[in-house]
Amino acid sequence: MIIVLMGYMGSGKSIIGRELASVFGYEFIDLDDFIISNEGMSVNKIFDSKGEIYFRKKEARYLKEILEERTKIILSLGGGTPCYGKNLDLVLNNKNIESFYLKTTIPELLKRLRSEKNNRPIISHLDTDEKLIEFFGKHLFERSPFYSKSDYTVSTDNRSTSAIVEEIVLKLI
Repeated sequence: MIIVLMGYMGSGKSIIGRELASVFGYEFIDLDDFIISNEGMSVNKIFDSKGEIYFRKKEARYLKEILEERTKIILSLGGGTPCYGKNLDLVLNNKNIESFYLKTTIPELLKRLRSEKNNRPIISHLDTDEKLIEFFGKHLFERSPFYSKSDYTVSTDNRSTSAIVEEIVLKLI
């Protein structure tokens, strides 16, 4: 079985994924980290030097490669991954995959990301809470229809990592 986690940045995909990998004894793969490792540069550098189209093509190729070549993994997708090309179809049309949308509200995203926005280049230029809220709202409006096609939706607001992991485990047994 492959467990795929999707959701917006700050939804907890990486931390939940690592914990789930520990519980199941699976390998954890963060797709963005996989891309960084294989391309030898950060996502931002790829965007800056080669463009978004190049990045999205590589993202799709690496996603397909991971899903075809590996089993017993927890895979955390990038926030935009399900929204481009056939990426979501690759996940949803594979009977060996269970997909989860880690759903997080805008107020919770603001709480989680406000203090670390300097480590998130996509939002580092947004200097007020209002601008962050507007940005999150626009992105969630565009991306939620994709995320919502997951097999399961798990709310992450005001919940501990262990509570979220437990809910996911219970849905799978």
